[in-house]
Amino acid sequence: MTRIAVVEGDGIGHEVIPVACRILERLHPEYEYFKVDVGYGRWERTGCPCTDPDIAELKTADAILFGAVTTPPMKDYQSVVLRIRKALDLYANLRPVKNDRFDIMIVRENTEGLYSGIEELTADRATTLRIISRKGSERIVRKAIDLARQRNGLLTIGHKANVIKSDVFFRDICLAEAKAAGVPCNDRFIDALSLDLLQHPENYNVVVTTNMFGDILSDVAAYLVGGLGLVPSANIGDHHALFEPVHGSAPDIAGKNIANPIAAVRSVSMLLDHLGDSRGAAHIESSIRQVLNKGICTRDMGGSAGTREFGDALIHALRSAE
Repeated sequence: MTRIAVVEGDGIGHEVIPVACRILERLHPEYEYFKVDVGYGRWERTGCPCTDPDIAELKTADAILFGAVTTPPMKDYQSVVLRIRKALDLYANLRPVKNDRFDIMIVRENTEGLYSGIEELTADRATTLRIISRKGSERIVRKAIDLARQRNGLLTIGHKANVIKSDVFFRDICLAEAKAAGVPCNDRFIDALSLDLLQHPENYNVVVTTNMFGDILSDVAAYLVGGLGLVPSANIGDHHALFEPVHGSAPDIAGKNIANPIAAVRSVSMLLDHLGDSRGAAHIESSIRQVLNKGICTRDMGGSAGTREFGDALIHALRSAE
């Protein structure tokens, strides 16, 4: 039995994940689904956003469908997302950005860098330790190399080695691994890369970079396809996998039935690909295109459909194709 953990999280996660889950259940009613409650809302109710039993339960899933969680800027609040990524060792964050002109996969190291969680705050100074390890660098670039081979594409290494010594370390490891694997590659400073990727996206295929740079670069790249409401992601480890929209919890629009569920639904597509159902994944993408081609879209795309109504249209498109 394939077991899927469903985590709505906070904010618009409570609206977009139910839509995504309807799609997944329509395609795979035989899966076992179970909910796990983590996030800021859980912290407000109980004083703890994520417990050890929650982590243990997530580890029992074959895949996790994750919404969005709010992380308040409080020194005593532990990021739920960072905790889950570390506990499940989800070291590769895959963020596709594609349309009819280009197909880019941004491969972000997901467990270290500036998001390592090693920090110190005093009255006079705040310190965040940036960790770039050989193990972390080697395994993320090897994942990127595998993807570049599958896609028969160029590997681009994003870094800031002209300023940051830890990026010299990261760049050199990536270049050595790519050379040993015989994969064509180049490297770019992350600031220049961000601009050039927007201006010439067709020149890029697989991009590998460190944690925070990958986070920023993928958000910037979402501009190319219409914004964060359209972009999914996968968090992959050797034993676990979590799929989530790139966007955050968006508390300013939560509960208004206006959030775009496409990123969450596309995360289901990535989930199905991971589980070996490429047909179901393609079915989802074609249904999204069919609905959009009819002019049905949410407000961020210039339409008037609500979150639930867009989900209804997707279900209808799936039924029509069966």
